[in-house]
Amino acid sequence: MPQSISNVNIHIVFSTKYRQPLILPEYEKAIFGYLGSTMNNLKCHTICVGGYMDHVHLLCKLYRPLAMSKLVEEVKKNSSKWIKTLDARLADFYWQDGYGVFSVSQSGVTNVIRYIERQKIHHEKKTFQDEFRGILVQHKIEFDEKYVWE
Repeated sequence: MPQSISNVNIHIVFSTKYRQPLILPEYEKAIFGYLGSTMNNLKCHTICVGGYMDHVHLLCKLYRPLAMSKLVEEVKKNSSKWIKTLDARLADFYWQDGYGVFSVSQSGVTNVIRYIERQKIHHEKKTFQDEFRGILVQHKIEFDEKYVWE
């Protein structure tokens, strides 16, 4: 085949350092917008961005030549610097070191969008840790609690 073609949808999840509730309600739309713009600038088509006070969910199409790790590194680095400029209360803002990336079939994209859009409702009943454990179980990923949280 002379042409390289891809359609790789990924769901990225990461939290603030120590899961501090630093995604303040008055800035969340701007933060989510910035995260999406950063992905778009890296040629990864943003499908949906959302989250809660201590974490974010990003759904995008991965640009074929870009490594997932480079995408996440750039999104976290650029947004962390920018978030610190929003408010003095955010001067010590950092994302956690790690992240989760999960494949999403084309037929599953709508369900993941709905899931991301309902984060506030979802977190009335469930912590980020419980949510992330559930995602790991759903994707049949074995994990050791002592290596998941910082």
